[in-house]
Amino acid sequence: MNNTLLVSPAPHHHSSNSTKSLMRDVVIALIPAVFVSVVFYGWKELLVLGVSVASCVALEYLITRFLLKRPSTIGDWSAVITGILLALNLPVSTPWWVVFIGAIVAIGVAKMTFGGIGQNLFNPALVGRVFLLISFPTYMTNWTHPSSIAGAWGFASADAVTGATSLGAVKEGLMTGAGLQDIAAYADFSYLDRLFIGMGGSMGELSAIAILFGFGYLLARKVIRPYITLSILATVVVFSGIFWLVDPSQYTDPLFNILTGGMLLGSVFMATDYVTSPMSSMGGVIFGVGIGIITMLIRYFGAYPEGMSFAILLMNAVVPLINRFCHTKKYGRA
Repeated sequence: MNNTLLVSPAPHHHSSNSTKSLMRDVVIALIPAVFVSVVFYGWKELLVLGVSVASCVALEYLITRFLLKRPSTIGDWSAVITGILLALNLPVSTPWWVVFIGAIVAIGVAKMTFGGIGQNLFNPALVGRVFLLISFPTYMTNWTHPSSIAGAWGFASADAVTGATSLGAVKEGLMTGAGLQDIAAYADFSYLDRLFIGMGGSMGELSAIAILFGFGYLLARKVIRPYITLSILATVVVFSGIFWLVDPSQYTDPLFNILTGGMLLGSVFMATDYVTSPMSSMGGVIFGVGIGIITMLIRYFGAYPEGMSFAILLMNAVVPLINRFCHTKKYGRA
């Protein structure tokens, strides 16, 4: 019997998962949302998506090879995910050059400036989106509502109309002194539509059920753990539920806040980013509660109708502090 004792540094237990496999699973989980947006927005959606993904991948390759002088990292699929998420956070009418600027900010500033994947403090796609929202508000608030699938693909003469999102309609209506019942009647809100095909908003906000399919896939593959997403949604339900019970004529109900805007897209795909979210379960709950509270504060009392992007970025900045005070016990420590 060979009793040779092998001594080697950690880690001693290896997983079959890799960065590439995890990122590929996220891309697969995004397919339902991408599919729905392409079906209902047509060639314009493909253009925005193509420019965004190609720009992010090309920029990461060029920066890594020629500025950082390192081997290319585009094979880990993280640049592809950034490109998809950036596109899903933009209106379908966004000009290609605006999309390209967003990719420069997302990859060149928010990701590669910090050293690449695993080192960035903020979610790159959201940094790009918020930069474009502040710099090009006209393009970033021009929401298109396709009237039909045939119209989206150019087989009908009147293919699209523009209008406010559900959150925008509520914000504008309340500013004019109208009540929520009158706003809902005028804007024709339907929770069933919001669940399956809720017209208006960014391309990733089109179908809540498509995002939930992706969420289920990520949970089944154990790519993410549910506590961040569920803590965000639970906080939104409690926060909006209290205000709604106090004054239903001025504050939207919990279901409306869950199904509208970027709530589900941000909760499932961006708040759960490994790099920019806390490492511990308790830290993740605190992180999610903070995102939920900030989002609802902006929605109810802020100048913008939506606050998900700002909330995630603000809580990204707090992650190092959360990790310092909420961490798992080291092996062998009491």
